[in-house]
Amino acid sequence: MNILVCGGDGFIGRALSSALARDGHRVSRGVRHAKREDEVQIDYATDVDPAVWLSRLHDIDIVINAVGILVERGNQTFDLIHRRAPIALFEAACRAGVRRIVQVSALGAETGDTGYFASKRAADEYLQSLPVTHHILRPALVYGPAGSSSRFFRAVAALPVHPLPAGGHQLVRPIHVNELAEIAVRLVNADAVDQPVLDLVGGTQVEYREMLATYRASMALPPAWRIGIPAAVINVAAALLDRVPHSMLTRDTWRMLQAGSTGPVAPTTQALGRPPAGLETFVAPDEAIPLRHAALAMWRFALLRGALAITWIWTAICSAFIYPQAASLALLARVHLQGGAALVALYLAAALDCVFGIATLVRPGRRLWAMQALLVGAYSIVIAVALPEFLWHPFGPILKNVPILALLLVLLSEETRP
Repeated sequence: MNILVCGGDGFIGRALSSALARDGHRVSRGVRHAKREDEVQIDYATDVDPAVWLSRLHDIDIVINAVGILVERGNQTFDLIHRRAPIALFEAACRAGVRRIVQVSALGAETGDTGYFASKRAADEYLQSLPVTHHILRPALVYGPAGSSSRFFRAVAALPVHPLPAGGHQLVRPIHVNELAEIAVRLVNADAVDQPVLDLVGGTQVEYREMLATYRASMALPPAWRIGIPAAVINVAAALLDRVPHSMLTRDTWRMLQAGSTGPVAPTTQALGRPPAGLETFVAPDEAIPLRHAALAMWRFALLRGALAITWIWTAICSAFIYPQAASLALLARVHLQGGAALVALYLAAALDCVFGIATLVRPGRRLWAMQALLVGAYSIVIAVALPEFLWHPFGPILKNVPILALLLVLLSEETRP
């Protein structure tokens, strides 16, 4: 059959497309920027009129909607992406004579009170009102090596300390993306529709804290320490991060986590013809080390940048406002800077430190790391020559530049931006 998978370059869409192609179907992938013959250019942010979909549905037997967002950004809103564009697609599919529509919704959409759930529910209900054979799949948290939420949770799991919102007792039952795709293939091939709406879950129900522990153990890491974060603190953090780009913690995601992501396993077992896999089996032994490295890399860069930014900015504040000016000028005198020149050098250096600190946060890049390394190296050499007592000072003020230079070398080696 000819199948159009909207969201074909997304996490779930790619898995569905691959599974359907292996099963012998001719798959067209709906993507925002079509570059290949098997791709169809679509844009859910603008394609909200059924008329724009009709030409794309010529000779299409089945339409699968696998487009979704977790956080709104710019014109990528829940109303457009989850409601208006899918409704236009479903309406056009009916007009074009499409035989079957598969809607990938979300577990909790039927009753959830967030903007995410409400928009999913609106599209589900509209599809149910149309005279077309349909399936609505409502998966729990979907796991896959390439999934954005999976990568995020593995990165959190890789931390030596697990921050647990409200103690981390929220119930989850993740389903593997490959089993979700397998169920979709079975439904596409089925002659009859026994259950048009399916809530799909994995084989193991755990608390959020145990999910992190399981992923950590799967990546061959020792057990982590745990710190419970009060719900009130998470409420404030979610409100502050609600509109921060790429933030995984928003008011909606926090409410969704509180509600949990679990349900009875029987419908999934029936749809698969066997019990679904549990999350303890999701990470294969040969994937453990590569996934661990990827998880560590996700927070390592941010951690190094944060530490470096704090060092530069706090040094600037201390030099300009806290450390006695007379003592600073006395040190500069030993490197032959006196009077007005010493004063200018002191505050220019503080300003440069501040600029470096801010740039570390907002404009990282290879040039920045190289300039910082050169400046730290120059400072170290000048101080070692003019003030050699700092070399054997018990606090090691000069030798502490060695790990900073090593940190900058790591950033310089891994940075992809100029």
